[in-house]
Amino acid sequence: MDLMALLPGYYDVNETMIRLQSILSAETEKLDTGLSKTVSQCFVSTASSMLSRYEKIYGLEVDISKSDTFRRERIKAKIAGAGTTTKQMIIDTAISYSNGEVEVIEDNHNSRFTIKFVGTLGIPRNLTDLKLTIEEIKPAHLAVTYEYVYNTWGNVNALTWEQAGAYTWEQIRTVNI
Repeated sequence: MDLMALLPGYYDVNETMIRLQSILSAETEKLDTGLSKTVSQCFVSTASSMLSRYEKIYGLEVDISKSDTFRRERIKAKIAGAGTTTKQMIIDTAISYSNGEVEVIEDNHNSRFTIKFVGTLGIPRNLTDLKLTIEEIKPAHLAVTYEYVYNTWGNVNALTWEQAGAYTWEQIRTVNI
């Protein structure tokens, strides 16, 4: 912030005032930056240095080896998971980790449910972290299984051998063709 711009023009030639306002401008900038950083720590979606405090508040294990993004998602899932766990809550949590559509198939008779990743081919990248989060929010008496979708020969039979040769076997299974 340039405090000299706020003063009348006759101070523009006063060396003492220029120096004083320069010092005050620098300090004002530091205060503004510090205030912005402090306010950002008050919200889970922008916190960084205070994430361990939020984790402790919500009874989560503090793991600073994980990324801030993962830790924020986990805290938000715990906050959203306060109270009764619903099918929609599990769907929303799984979507946030897989970045694709999911289905939750309930099997109440056997005390279990299945999370099926229908919007992503193959195993989602962040599955390990998703499993941790699901274990934290699901009722303890329910078991969970994960189901993945892959390309089948029916999906790729339109490819010639030459076209298929451009892909690895893993890509043929997991890339939209």
